[in-house]
Amino acid sequence: MKLPVACLFAGILSTTLMTFAIADDKGSNVLDHKMKTVAGKEVNLAEKYKGKVLLVVNVASKCGATPQYKQLEGLHDTYQAKGLAVIGFPCNQFGGQEPGTEEEIAKFCKATFDVSFDLFSKVDVNGDNAAPLYKQLTAKDGPIKWNFEKFVIGRNGEVVARFPTGTKPDAPEVVKAIETELAKSEK
Repeated sequence: MKLPVACLFAGILSTTLMTFAIADDKGSNVLDHKMKTVAGKEVNLAEKYKGKVLLVVNVASKCGATPQYKQLEGLHDTYQAKGLAVIGFPCNQFGGQEPGTEEEIAKFCKATFDVSFDLFSKVDVNGDNAAPLYKQLTAKDGPIKWNFEKFVIGRNGEVVARFPTGTKPDAPEVVKAIETELAKSEK
């Protein structure tokens, strides 16, 4: 059976486009996003955190897990010089536990936990209005279930581990994931 040239071309084109789409999904860096800090400054995550290991956390000021800020700051203090960056994304999607403005969030974090790691503007982490970063972070394993879910991102910009709210930032499994990634040289 002979197919018209147009059909053959369309088949080749769609196969080629599908191959590029697959390559983009596999090769995409989770940090290829611009986000605003709590101070309103736009940051290109890929540029700012190039070659770093990241601990990305959706945070809230009025949550039972809010004391995890202390452990997050401890990890930041301990591992920052070795290449770890802790970054927090306030979110008000779970029980309205982050109702404050960016200014209020920043003041609370500094006054209560002496937070010095980077905090970004409040975002949605689930649903149609989720920040593109979080859409990408949750694409494989599903939506964020509550505040203080943690993602370890390797130096290459790929998610290497995800931990639920109940796993404290300084839990052995989180520290092991961070230390394993820190031990890897930048590629």
